[in-house]
Amino acid sequence: MLTRDLIEQILNTLPQRTLGVVGDLFLDRYLDIDPALNEPSIETGLTAYQVTQVRNYPGAAGTVINNLAALGVGRIEVISIIGDDGEGYELRRALGRLTAVEHRGILTTSERRTPTYTKPMLAAEELNRLDIKNRTPTPEALQNAIIDILCERWQHLDAVLVVDQVSEADCGVLTARVRQQLTSLAQRDPKKFVLADSRQRIGLFRDVSIKPNRSEAEQLTHAAGASALPAGLIDATQHYRAIFCTWGDAGIHLVYPDMEPPVPRRIPAYPVSGPIDICGAGDSCAAGIACAMVSGANYEQAAAFGNLIASITIQQIGVTGTASPHQVRNRWLEIGTNT
Repeated sequence: MLTRDLIEQILNTLPQRTLGVVGDLFLDRYLDIDPALNEPSIETGLTAYQVTQVRNYPGAAGTVINNLAALGVGRIEVISIIGDDGEGYELRRALGRLTAVEHRGILTTSERRTPTYTKPMLAAEELNRLDIKNRTPTPEALQNAIIDILCERWQHLDAVLVVDQVSEADCGVLTARVRQQLTSLAQRDPKKFVLADSRQRIGLFRDVSIKPNRSEAEQLTHAAGASALPAGLIDATQHYRAIFCTWGDAGIHLVYPDMEPPVPRRIPAYPVSGPIDICGAGDSCAAGIACAMVSGANYEQAAAFGNLIASITIQQIGVTGTASPHQVRNRWLEIGTNT
């Protein structure tokens, strides 16, 4: 499916492409704790951990953005909502390090908090995460503003990635109204590639491509176990342009309405040796799929390119990995002759 020429075509095309990312921006905040500096708290008697470094990264939709930027996409337009707070300031500053990112579609408001995952790291051990999330519905005025930006920018975007991270219904960017607007835009513009990813509501998207993992696909199809899933995916294609079902080291199970024969096509993962860290693998895979699609690849080739990108990022331990064009070329040299 992949060839050296196709990979070069993708990498050389991306600087001329504009991709939109619509969805929930989180701040990923890491607190590095040195256990040798632990102190007893005089007030409580409990151990007071000493933070020696604070590291901030764009998370959720920001992870997709990081991957698009690393692959060399020329322009990345972000449509999202963050809070007018310290976490929002740090998130904007982290995004500011990515020169390809256009910030004008990021709404800053005092009506919402910036969703934040705070991860205390005691040496190499991650302690209990501390989450900041919005647990009240997104105000109508903010939904209207997101819809207006989406409609205004739609024609300028070569593809759109949708990231629905918030578990609580209608409390993030991808409310029911915003989802419906995406469906309407996609129906009017069937040639534009739109790829949606959602932790809880993948089955509510329509007329776009989707990227569920195995457990999300089982929820989508109501399949009872892996043996029933292939048939369920075929039945579900009536609602979608394509389904890229990620399946860990088995790769991607791909279905789309006019495929022949009408059975899921397995796009194998690329072999990886040594320790792996799967954090962010799905986001890097989604970025790879979209980048391939806007560069002239078909569904099968795009799935294979997504697998190639994920095979690079999962080898980056302790961080949410990305893949540069240089890393992509080197990885293909490593494995391309054996596929």
